[in-house]
Amino acid sequence: MNDAEEFAEVTALIAEPNRAMILWRLLDGRAYTAGELAIVANLSPQSASNHLNKLIEKDLLAIEKQGRHRYYKLARPEIAYAIESMANLIPEKNRSVEREIATDKRGIKYARTCYDHLAGKMGVLITEALLSAEILLTKDKRYEVTSKGVAWFSSIGIDTNELAKTKRAFALQCLDWSERRHHLAGALGAALLRAMFEKDWIRRRQGSREVIFTHSGEENLDNLLRKIKTDPVLST
Repeated sequence: MNDAEEFAEVTALIAEPNRAMILWRLLDGRAYTAGELAIVANLSPQSASNHLNKLIEKDLLAIEKQGRHRYYKLARPEIAYAIESMANLIPEKNRSVEREIATDKRGIKYARTCYDHLAGKMGVLITEALLSAEILLTKDKRYEVTSKGVAWFSSIGIDTNELAKTKRAFALQCLDWSERRHHLAGALGAALLRAMFEKDWIRRRQGSREVIFTHSGEENLDNLLRKIKTDPVLST
């Protein structure tokens, strides 16, 4: 089977409505049981199992066993990036009637997880602030961390040099489907999201990919970005 045929087979697999619903749910980066995913896609347990097996066969899903339970998750981050990017095909006229509508500082369009990194308006704004402050630089379809950026990320407990040694792509551009602009993905994007959770700057909204910024989170991020201009170590 050539590349074009492989592509056609994978896209047909993803495009099936029930499987699309399962993959959309898994964009939150968590692992779910077959029963939970059956409910999400409104399927019988047997039907859900058949769909899950097809996704596993094509290496789109992976199984994690814990005791007697089996949990399903996306096999690798690139799958999440592809699904998130496909959402850009949603006609603009349909976006305005999305079920989870963002208010000023709420909703999945404002802030959400895209697998294991931050997306939505805040994901884009933070990425653009890091670019404006020359913490990040754009190169091809990736980001590079400047010497100033190494110090900035270190200030929130992220060792960029260690991250760069991992096998995972370091800092990628991920096209945000609701903003139509890029946000930070890859190992660095995942580390930033993890740090924000650990510091209680953001919290998950139960049953949704939406994340909510705490007052502390908004204040600390604002202070850190402002500090770049005044701190002699970060501004060099």
